[in-house]
Amino acid sequence: MNPTVLTSDGPMGGYLVRPAGDGVYPAVIVAHQLFGLTEDVRAVADRIAGMGYVVLAPDYYHRADPGVELPATDEGRARGFELIATLSRTGVLEDTRAAVDYLAARDDTSGAVGMVGLSLGGHLAYLAATQLGFPITVVLYAGWLTGTDIPVSSPEPTLDLTPGIKGKLVYIVGDRDHAITEEQRTAIAERLRADGIRHEMVVLAGAPHAFLAQEDSPYHAETWQRIERALADELA
Repeated sequence: MNPTVLTSDGPMGGYLVRPAGDGVYPAVIVAHQLFGLTEDVRAVADRIAGMGYVVLAPDYYHRADPGVELPATDEGRARGFELIATLSRTGVLEDTRAAVDYLAARDDTSGAVGMVGLSLGGHLAYLAATQLGFPITVVLYAGWLTGTDIPVSSPEPTLDLTPGIKGKLVYIVGDRDHAITEEQRTAIAERLRADGIRHEMVVLAGAPHAFLAQEDSPYHAETWQRIERALADELA
C-alpha cells in the first residue's frame, strides 16, 4: 500500500504494510538507506509486518525526488549522496513526527510505535530516538553519528544528542563495515553507556556494511532474531 502522509512541506509518500489478520497492532517506522525506498527496504517492512506490526516506511527524499529508487551502482550511489545533502535535521524530524501521527490515527494500531533504520536510515532513526521518545529503536550500521559530515549530523554530531533517548536502543553493525570504524563503534558504545541509555551494542564478526540487503548473508538469522526480540520486548 502506498500511503500519503501529510507534512508541513506537503504530502510524503511511503510504503505501508500490515499483518494479514484483523486486529489492533503496535506500529514500526522503517527508515530507508541511501538508495531510497527500494525493494529490499520494502522486504524489511514486509518481514516486520509478518511479526505482527503495522509498518510504515516513509519516503524521506520526498522533497527532492519523490518516489526515487536508486540502483546499487556507482551512479546510484552518487545520486544518493546528492539526495542525502538535501536532508535536514528539521525535515527528518518533521517527517518522522508526521509518520508517528499517521500511524496513531489508524484504527488498527495500538499507539505504541518503534523505529528501525538501515544505514542512512539508521542515522535518521538514532536522531529521531533522541527527540521523539520511541520505546525501542533498532539502528543497523548507521554511519556519520560521530561527526558533522552530512546536514542531519549538524550543527553538533548526532551522537551528542544521545541523552535525549528515552527508550531502548539496539545498534547492530559488522566488524568489517567499511563505513563505520572500530573507533566510531567504540565512541557510540561509550556514549550510550556514559549517558545511561538502555542499549545493546551488537558487533557481528565478519559482517560487512549493509549485510541485511544481501539475501545470502550469513548474518540474517541472528540479526532478525535480535530485531524480533527487541520489538516484542518493548512494544508488546
